[in-house]
Amino acid sequence: MEKSCSLLIYFDKGTPAIANEIKEALEGNDDYAKTEAMKKAIMLLLNGETLPQLFITIVRYVLPSEDHTVQKLLLLYLEIIEKTDAKGKVMPEMILICQNLRNNLQHPNEYIRGVTLRFLCRLNEAEIIEPLIPSVLQNLEHRHPFIRRNAILAVMSIYKLPQGEQLLVDAPEMIEKVLSTEQDPSAKRNAFLMLFTCAQDRAINYLLTHVDRVPEWGELLQMVVLELIRKVCRTNRGEKGKYIKIIISLLNAPSTAVIYECASTLVSLSSAPTAIRAAANTYCQLLLSQSDNNVKLIVLDRLNELKSSHRDIMVDMIMDVLRALSSPNLDIRRKTLDIVLELITPRNINEVVLTLKKEVVKTQSGELEKNGEYRQMLIQAIHSCAIKFPEVASTVVHMLMDFLGDSNVASALDVVVFVREIIETNPKLRVSIITRLLDTFYQIRAARVCSCALWIIGEYCLSLSEVQSGISTVKQCLGDLPFFSVSEEGGEVSDSSNKVQQVNATTVSSRRPAVLADGTYATQSAASETAFSPPTLVQGSLSSGNLRSLILTGDFFLGAVVACTLTKLVLRLEEVQPSIAEVNKASSQALLIMVSILQLGQSSVLPHPIDNDSYDRIVLCIRLLCNTGDDIRKIWLQSCRQSYVKMLADKQLRETEEIKAKAQISYAQPDDLIDFYHLKSRKGMSQLELEDEVQDDLKRATGEFIKDGDDANKLNRILQLTGFSDPVYAEAYVTVHHYDIVLDVTVINRTKETLQNLCLELATMGDLKLVDRPQNYTLAPETSKQIKANIKVSSTETGVIFGNIVYETSNVHERMVVVLNDIHIDIMDYISPAVCTDVAFRTMWAEFEWENKVAVNTVIQHEKEFLDHIIKSTNMKCLTASSALDGDCGFLAANLYAKSVFGEDALVNISIEKQADGKLSGYIRIRSKTQGIALSLGDKITLKQKGGS
Repeated sequence: MEKSCSLLIYFDKGTPAIANEIKEALEGNDDYAKTEAMKKAIMLLLNGETLPQLFITIVRYVLPSEDHTVQKLLLLYLEIIEKTDAKGKVMPEMILICQNLRNNLQHPNEYIRGVTLRFLCRLNEAEIIEPLIPSVLQNLEHRHPFIRRNAILAVMSIYKLPQGEQLLVDAPEMIEKVLSTEQDPSAKRNAFLMLFTCAQDRAINYLLTHVDRVPEWGELLQMVVLELIRKVCRTNRGEKGKYIKIIISLLNAPSTAVIYECASTLVSLSSAPTAIRAAANTYCQLLLSQSDNNVKLIVLDRLNELKSSHRDIMVDMIMDVLRALSSPNLDIRRKTLDIVLELITPRNINEVVLTLKKEVVKTQSGELEKNGEYRQMLIQAIHSCAIKFPEVASTVVHMLMDFLGDSNVASALDVVVFVREIIETNPKLRVSIITRLLDTFYQIRAARVCSCALWIIGEYCLSLSEVQSGISTVKQCLGDLPFFSVSEEGGEVSDSSNKVQQVNATTVSSRRPAVLADGTYATQSAASETAFSPPTLVQGSLSSGNLRSLILTGDFFLGAVVACTLTKLVLRLEEVQPSIAEVNKASSQALLIMVSILQLGQSSVLPHPIDNDSYDRIVLCIRLLCNTGDDIRKIWLQSCRQSYVKMLADKQLRETEEIKAKAQISYAQPDDLIDFYHLKSRKGMSQLELEDEVQDDLKRATGEFIKDGDDANKLNRILQLTGFSDPVYAEAYVTVHHYDIVLDVTVINRTKETLQNLCLELATMGDLKLVDRPQNYTLAPETSKQIKANIKVSSTETGVIFGNIVYETSNVHERMVVVLNDIHIDIMDYISPAVCTDVAFRTMWAEFEWENKVAVNTVIQHEKEFLDHIIKSTNMKCLTASSALDGDCGFLAANLYAKSVFGEDALVNISIEKQADGKLSGYIRIRSKTQGIALSLGDKITLKQKGGS
């Protein structure tokens, strides 16, 4: 049976060492050969070999060696060999070792003494240790600090042994004396640690007597002091006032590790505003002073925790937190912006937006490759600021509109979506935004950005001059019509605006008429004319218009958007233009553009013809302009805008509901005891202690101290591992905590016999790893034993833990085995509902390569009820707005999203429809970056989707 060990060395099994070779090398006089042989022996022992024949050789030839490396390896060898027999008694040959250890403890060389003392810390056999105690105690007064600090650790580990208090009766008193005279910081820390572990009252007494000198102590000792304070205050909350003063005094320590620990200790112990402010200040200092990105991310996590529990104090620190944007790391910047956006108030909004604007301007000049992504984050941050506080929109919207032509499509899209929302929510800015948009429209290079900008132009150009500018801008960006010309030379086609193509021209002799750009014929009498080679549609330059270039690449969806925008502009022109001739002229120009787009779509110029949807939309626009009615005009000019306003209202409502849900706090029971603070004595209490008392009482009154431990829920997590009729009954309580699973297994001996060497052997499947090696236990008749097993989790995948219980009884010599039920680790313990934007969802959906498609098979007959059932079963968040799911049309499509504790994204799309027989059919598609999460979620959904009773 494997036993626990304190030493781990990598061993290459490909080159096994032979025991005889090791023995020969040890018997020689060459120290280097002895060193190598000892290393091989140690590795073999660690990998399960026993090598009993080596022990006497080592005692004879290695023990007397004066070489320090050999002596150190000898101690490692002694640490890992079996020192007891099968009955647990120390083997007689170990007496040979004792003499050697005593000699080492009195050795003139400090290194030998020190490593021997350190070896004693890992020795558990009292019979070996007992004769060495006088030598260990002598070393407490040695002149060299290396020996003193190891002697103190040796005393501590001996005192912690089961018989330790009999072996070293007055150890705490001795160590206390050593502590009062010791000067070496490391030895002092070890002495204080010994008191803290073995005699806590003495440690507290020493701390309170030297309270004024704590800031002068070394970093190591200060860390132990903080650990002691945390332990004392957890068990005795009433006394924490005096300890908080010590922590505050340590906040100015030179060591960054100490001040970080001080801040986190303050936050865990006190809710007094002064203490929290001091902790937040410390975190902000660390954020700016530390160059390591990991440290910055950890500190930002701490600030994020403070934000949720003490928002009012964090609001004052917002500008300090914002300074972390100076780091070039995107994760740090993202985290900083997330924290800042939740701390914005009317008092600080202007300062924050000014900083964000400066950062946006910086991204234009920098050479960093991630600037586009950072700019997108900043634009999204400014967007949410402007939605929360509309008055700042006017200061940022014009600056952001410079980025509509940004080469990073995602950030340009964010700008245009922001502009669309601001123009609706801030009517005062409408005229200036439209003017600016029409001026900068030609710079836009992305089709999706163009589509959104065209919608804004179509909806918000209201006055005569705006409508006319809108129409002329769209015409200008489309360039000259038609989009291609047909030359009669073999019916070749060419783009009439792309003069670039004349480079490819060949000169041929012909007398045939040529078709000009406007569609008329011209007979050429010249001996030569230019015949175009087959066209290659070139991306338009700025002069040829951005809409033209995009449509010539075959983007007919954009063509349909252009048609709709022109239709809206012409309909509005009818309302604001008194001259009918002008309206007709604009209308005919719009019709010509639409017809040209349809011609291009049906010609052979482009590799793909126009799609049916875009074709139908453009034809609808043509019919509409030829025959308009009041009802149609109302739909086109008012209903679109109303739908958008409704969408914004829904979004606002959802956000408000989420904020309300977060704000709900638990209240204490009406019959709970209340301490009346004002009747308390205030003698000798500092301002900080008073504040702390008040905060504690407030927490008690509002129920913050009450833990929501749901006992019924705990019972659900108990799993039966063996049957009731088995000789050994076992059940496990499974606790999942982020990266760890703790199995608390209760084993009961149901027989009348003593079970010896009982061992719980576990194995795992999936991304689970056992941390502990199993131990052997002896179980008396009809008694029980609690066995804990720790398992590490490295990814969100449904794992399985299986195993058995092995034991021996006195009358049967062979080992008995009881096989355990499998424990399935549920993926639901690792994923939690999360929110992301529609754009982010679509981007991830396109990127993720793992997809699991589950066919719907359920007894539930209502679409919405089925969706709610899936959301509840998978612990995910529905991103589709509830208003989009209302009504009863027999069809439903929704997106769900969740995030795992490992930062993995889980995307689910549900598409279902009701059949004629009332049953639901359709598919649930799951996508993720890793295979595990897609498969596990699919299995979960398949298992749960049936519904019903």
